Amino acid sequence: MAKAMTRSEIVNHLSQKTGLTKKVTSQFLNDLASLAYREVKNSFEIPGIGKLVLSSRKARIGRSASTGKFVGVATQKVVKFRASKKIKEKLSEGTGSGGPRIVR
Repeated sequence: MAKAMTRSEIVNHLSQKTGLTKKVTSQFLNDLASLAYREVKNSFEIPGIGKLVLSSRKARIGRSASTGKFVGVATQKVVKFRASKKIKEKLSEGTGSGGPRIVR
């Protein structure tokens, strides 16, 4: 499996592809992340890539790893990523039944 791209690799790639400076490209990524943080409560979609959705997890009984005792875990809000249809199609393209899957 290929190694994930680092932030600097993404900035380098985008700056070469667009002709923008690395500083401008880096600022764009920062602004995009800030916008996603602010708007995730309403869901945040990047067309062609996917959507960030705020979801709630129910309260449950968990277990402390250090003591082994049962403890209550409160209701939590979590962010989930839902891949777009284009990405799902691209992943399943030519892979047959043994290829990568998107698990919900």
